Amino acid sequence: MKRAKYQRKRQGDGRYLINEVSRIVNLSQKRIREYEKEGFIKPLREESTNNRLYSDFEIAQIQRINALIHERGFTLACLKNLLVLAPCWNIFDCPEKEQCAAYQLPWRPCYVVREYRDTKCIGPCEQCAVYLNREMKKERILLPTPPPK
Repeated sequence: MKRAKYQRKRQGDGRYLINEVSRIVNLSQKRIREYEKEGFIKPLREESTNNRLYSDFEIAQIQRINALIHERGFTLACLKNLLVLAPCWNIFDCPEKEQCAAYQLPWRPCYVVREYRDTKCIGPCEQCAVYLNREMKKERILLPTPPPK
């Protein structure tokens, strides 16, 4: 069975099992599942086995989330706030942002812009971290300091 899945991936399906993704991104399977639990990725599930199936889009998101944590020092909680407050092209360091409708309309979430204009994002909104966290309440993250007593 595993051989057939591997052949399907090699035939251009573009889907990877979690053990393959783990090797590609150099992260443990546990960490990848944690990113899913936190709402940063949402891989498709194989109908017959319920195995997670990752596309190149999810792999790129995993790599970017990991870089923000380990290279930029973000915490998981901070990243969740960032996904709600910052534009997608800034979070994911989009190389084509100037040509993207989401960049040209930064006051609207990319998934809203994509309903009526093309964006440069290669993945489906339903699997994007920005879309997955859209229901999170926007909070003021820099509250004024209370006066000393």
